Amino acid sequence: MLLKGVGASPGAAIASIYYIRALDLSVERRDGRNPAAETERYESAKTKAFSELDGLYEKTAALDSAAAQVFEIHKLMLEDPDFCDGVEAAVGAGMNAEFAVKSSADSLADFLGTLENEVMRERAADLRDASGRLIRILKGLEEKSEMPEGEFIVLAEDLLPSQTVRLDRDKVRGFVTKGGSSTSHSVILAKTMGIPCIVGMGAGFEQLPTDGEIAIDGGTGEVLVNPTPSERENFLQRVDEFARKRLELEKFRNVEAVTRTGHRILVSANIGSVADADTAISFGADGVGLFRSEFLYLESSDFPSEEKQFEAYMAVLEKMAPKPVVIRTLDLGSDKQAPYFDIPDEENPALGYRAIRICLKEPHIFHTQLRALLRASVYGRLQVMFPMITHLGQVLEIKKTIKLLKEQLDGENIPYSRDIEFGIMVETPAAAIMSDELAKEVDFFSLGTNDLTQYTMAVDRMNARIGDIFNPADPAVLRLIELTAKNAHNNGIWVGICGESAADPALTEFYISLGIDELSVSPPSVPAVKKAILTNKA
Repeated sequence: MLLKGVGASPGAAIASIYYIRALDLSVERRDGRNPAAETERYESAKTKAFSELDGLYEKTAALDSAAAQVFEIHKLMLEDPDFCDGVEAAVGAGMNAEFAVKSSADSLADFLGTLENEVMRERAADLRDASGRLIRILKGLEEKSEMPEGEFIVLAEDLLPSQTVRLDRDKVRGFVTKGGSSTSHSVILAKTMGIPCIVGMGAGFEQLPTDGEIAIDGGTGEVLVNPTPSERENFLQRVDEFARKRLELEKFRNVEAVTRTGHRILVSANIGSVADADTAISFGADGVGLFRSEFLYLESSDFPSEEKQFEAYMAVLEKMAPKPVVIRTLDLGSDKQAPYFDIPDEENPALGYRAIRICLKEPHIFHTQLRALLRASVYGRLQVMFPMITHLGQVLEIKKTIKLLKEQLDGENIPYSRDIEFGIMVETPAAAIMSDELAKEVDFFSLGTNDLTQYTMAVDRMNARIGDIFNPADPAVLRLIELTAKNAHNNGIWVGICGESAADPALTEFYISLGIDELSVSPPSVPAVKKAILTNKA
């Protein structure tokens, strides 16, 4: 039987089925309960959940510090003010703790699921996983821990992070899930491990058996149940071919990507946490081309202090030193906001009160972040980048602020590097068109091709019905990229690409022809991008 899903991580595998059945976490609403007693049950379950999460963190950190961070995120989700307030309100109204947890988690998760940012949508899955742990404890259920002997392919309706990291990585040969997305933890782990993963099986998942042998192709999305000898041989050839390609990419991890004309292109990594720096290093990244600092805000219960930010920036810079690290300043808005930062809903959040617009209007937030960045600069090669620039006045105001803060630090005898580079994201047509003037005031440009495409083509990149219009290779977008690169080099500054198109091999020759100086991609894509540059004939 041949079924189809969505190929999310390339590769082929044949192995026994390991079917992970979802625990029955359904709950019924029961009213008239004693609020004090239900609160005690809830707090007791929360204490046990935190203990379990600490144990999972320690076990996972010994193998993969980046993967372990998910359990810290789970603890933060269980302490989220909105979640806690919802539980307390329901329990106070006489509802049972199980229902209070589920209703509050569902409400917050539904909201997170509507956000434009993919990572924030994945926080909805984290919250459901973390709250499910509470419900399981409240219901007195135990997690399944035994695994089959030998190699296996995991089948699950929705593989949760807490389930994923407990798997024996030496035995796992692939994942198949009924739901899921390309940014789910199972997919991220699969890509890191270099194994196939298929998501979005939908109704077809119900036709899969719970035992037997299965063959999968993470590139095509094919799932073959109990293959015949000839089908098995075909898949074994695919396995060998994938292993060959994977081995070939290994030799590109730690080499310099130099074009045929002798131009070195840095292949850097886009990351969202301190732990991600370890992943970037493991894949041979030449630096960090985009550190999304907003996740310090999204994963905190209040505005992160200067000290907390300083420690995070310092840690990334130290890990990557002497390689460059581009840290993007706060990029939040009504479509991507922390619960404690109340930004009113807007009809057009992509065009609204966000990113640098917030920072310049609320200097107490901006100054705290910039001071932390300046202080951390002595621990590595820092490059600071400002998002959503649309006119020269914003850049001039930023420069005045930086000068003021440097004077403050000088007065307090606090050291900072004198060699920090300050640049901007070119992600609006306005910035691209005015790049000749902007280039005179900054040290570098980084083209955010996701938003640049969205704004240039006037297309909501999250709207599937018009997804065919969202094309980073559209001539209009490419003309703006070409103009920006030309103006950057004419003014003696470097220019990079940090959008998804940086990893598109169909655009590699175009970027080489423009003399692009850096391509920043997800860590697992680094070796493939280096190969594309080194083997390109341009």
